[in-house]
Amino acid sequence: MVGLFKQPKRRLKKLIKDGEYVDAITFGKSLESEYFDDSDFMFIMGSIYFIVDDAKRALPYFEKSFQLNADDIEMLTLKTNVHLALEQKEKAIDCCNRILKLNPKNSEAESLLNELEKI
Repeated sequence: MVGLFKQPKRRLKKLIKDGEYVDAITFGKSLESEYFDDSDFMFIMGSIYFIVDDAKRALPYFEKSFQLNADDIEMLTLKTNVHLALEQKEKAIDCCNRILKLNPKNSEAESLLNELEKI
């Protein structure tokens, strides 16, 4: 069990896996200053907030993760969903375009983009 405390991100992921979202948020917040420039950590924190339906709090984490690693398709996909939840259509379209630039065969982003452009 000692290994979990030496690897805080692993502990954070375990809390999420176990459905302990409140504990994961509290623990993650305590690590934030130490992992501020870690795109994976920012992605994990954004994901926790997204899981608990708090898109507004998730967005800054995905924005920071994006600044640190703009080529992460999984992060861009969740960032797209956060923008949709916040009714930010243009930003969701931008994310879809970025995903398609990285992976032109991403059918999920392509169909969502087509849907958004019709609205």
